[in-house]
Amino acid sequence: MRDVFSVGVISGILHTMLSLATPFLYAALGETFSQLSGVVNLGVDGIMLLSAFFAFYAVYMTGSIWLGLLIAMIVGLLMGLLMSVVSVTFKAQQGISGIGLQMLGLGLSSLLFKVLVGTVRTVSGFRPVKIPLLGDIPFIGAIFFNNSLLVYGAFLLVPISWFVLERTTLGLKIKAVGQNPNAADSVGINVNRIRYLSVCIGGVLAGVAGAALSISIANLFQDNLTAGQGFIAVALVYFGGWSPIGVMGGALLFSFANSAQLWLQVLGVDIPSSLAVMLPYVLTIVVLTISVNRGKQPAALNKQFFRGEN
Repeated sequence: MRDVFSVGVISGILHTMLSLATPFLYAALGETFSQLSGVVNLGVDGIMLLSAFFAFYAVYMTGSIWLGLLIAMIVGLLMGLLMSVVSVTFKAQQGISGIGLQMLGLGLSSLLFKVLVGTVRTVSGFRPVKIPLLGDIPFIGAIFFNNSLLVYGAFLLVPISWFVLERTTLGLKIKAVGQNPNAADSVGINVNRIRYLSVCIGGVLAGVAGAALSISIANLFQDNLTAGQGFIAVALVYFGGWSPIGVMGGALLFSFANSAQLWLQVLGVDIPSSLAVMLPYVLTIVVLTISVNRGKQPAALNKQFFRGEN
């Protein structure tokens, strides 16, 4: 039991935490943009799955991780456009549209995998990149400065997202549309265009999240690779109070619990494996129940915009 508290194990848990937090960060930050504009996209998991497959397949066929990442982003963009057309232009109920998108991603990724690949295969994905000097710092260097480029990108995206949302005209427009679309429309803001843009940003980042799973963390694809992580990402937006900083905190909390249970199993700690796997999800439910502040929720979230109506 003493091994659990050794420096090596603690370092390993924290390093794994950062890696596991990466897809959550990309997907949840993208969903933050979407929800702040008033659109809840429950199809994030489906976008991640389909993007994960195409990223994996591109690397499997060509060996190019950058082509795989690009294709994942394009797939995410197209899925985001589809969600926008259905929920913004045709004004379908957002929850049903999102679940439909999730089922599309789940079914299509499974079908393509069985037809084009057939069995689980591995690829050579993004490898850890050690940052000179910083990577040599005892304990801290191994945790924070010896990760893949997608991990660095995910955490760099947090301040970028905060700056865009809090300090730019685009961010002001996104939040205005999510709070009061009729008032935004009255001052000349194109509500549908902003919502399209926001949902597509979310789609692209969900695509990157899928690529992070298949060509960085697991380096493979299998049926339902995400295991519902897209839905956790949506929940993290609520947990984080629609703030990039809060979202990062939620992603780290969930990933720490998940990393800890993985290491406990590796170390052979005598607890039922099913209980260990369940703990991160139970923690997420408890924390969400306690922490969600509905006062911060965009007033027009999940509400359709009809021009000219108050």
